[in-house]
Amino acid sequence: MAKVLCVLYDDPTSGYPPLYARNAIPKIERYPDGQTVPNPKHIDFVPGELLGCVSGELGLRSYLEDLGHTFIVTSDKEGPNSVFEKELPDADIVISQPFWPAYLTAERIAKAKKLKLALTAGIGSDHVDLNAAIKAGITVAEETFSNGICVAEHAVMMILALVRNYLPSHKIAEEGGWNIADCVSRSYDLEGMHVGTVAAGRIGLAVLRRLKPFDVKLHYTARHRSPRAIEDELGLTYHATAEEMAEVCDVISIHAPLYPATEHLFNAKVLNKMRHGSYLVNTARAEICDRDDIVRALESGQLAGYAGDVWFPQPAPANHPWRNMPHNGMTPHMSGSSLSGQARYAAGTREILECWFENRPIRDEYLIVSNGKLAGTGAKSYGVGEAPKGK
Repeated sequence: MAKVLCVLYDDPTSGYPPLYARNAIPKIERYPDGQTVPNPKHIDFVPGELLGCVSGELGLRSYLEDLGHTFIVTSDKEGPNSVFEKELPDADIVISQPFWPAYLTAERIAKAKKLKLALTAGIGSDHVDLNAAIKAGITVAEETFSNGICVAEHAVMMILALVRNYLPSHKIAEEGGWNIADCVSRSYDLEGMHVGTVAAGRIGLAVLRRLKPFDVKLHYTARHRSPRAIEDELGLTYHATAEEMAEVCDVISIHAPLYPATEHLFNAKVLNKMRHGSYLVNTARAEICDRDDIVRALESGQLAGYAGDVWFPQPAPANHPWRNMPHNGMTPHMSGSSLSGQARYAAGTREILECWFENRPIRDEYLIVSNGKLAGTGAKSYGVGEAPKGK
């Protein structure tokens, strides 16, 4: 029997279960590219429930325990005395989320002698040292695109919130004020602006599709250029590098994976090439931006606003400078964990586990590392020497 160690974020401060705003969520059968949503044999939860926190348990407890497996769920993941560190050495499977990642560094993988499967509930496995996982023969899997539309919608929301100066204006209303001049002195129309995405994979392309009706001029940069038909459909202008695109855009939204070539891609050099008063949104990974260069760009006015929900480390310390830098629209890492997204990535986690325990193949699009090498989505996302180190 297996020991399954699952790291999830904390329960609501008001207790679990919460009072839900809606009674149900729409049923989605396919993603925009035609891929079917997760299809496990069975689920032990109601879609729309809060599943990503400790008490939600991704709806897995009865399934795993009925099979005789040991299931440990915790939010305590950092430091030598954490529950995660203590339980890791004899864990067979580790489940984590991008929002509250259990960092599987080479050092931790070396301690986990029995570990065979590292499973990400959601998109993004850069919290796992993939090279160490390859050497140790560990399979790494995630539910590709399960919460991609959640992230795309969040990014578009943040773009509009920054450009229209929504958050400061809401605060004025909340505090009893009514000075319209204070609200509109930093408010612009998105219409007519040049908007670009870094990467145009599933999430980046979803953002571009949602922005087209705003009558903006769309740009993108990506390691793999999109088909001509998509460029023509959306009116996309391709740029070979982010630096080249930065020079012509008023707004940039980042949707690239984190690997050595993208780490600190948006540093002072690139930020200073952007148009003065531009906006930057990052719902990908924090380390794609240089933390202190972002702060300085906002303080100088080179950036008119920065929004995102990705931090390093996660959770971010209370004194992280992005919490109180000027003109920011930061949130905790929640873009991909809407209740709609949770239903899909919890079902995807169940699907992968069913395949694992029944010795059936895991979907190719879910695989990052398999049989001692990059596989599936992992092979498409990373090149030789590009695999993240799980820091």
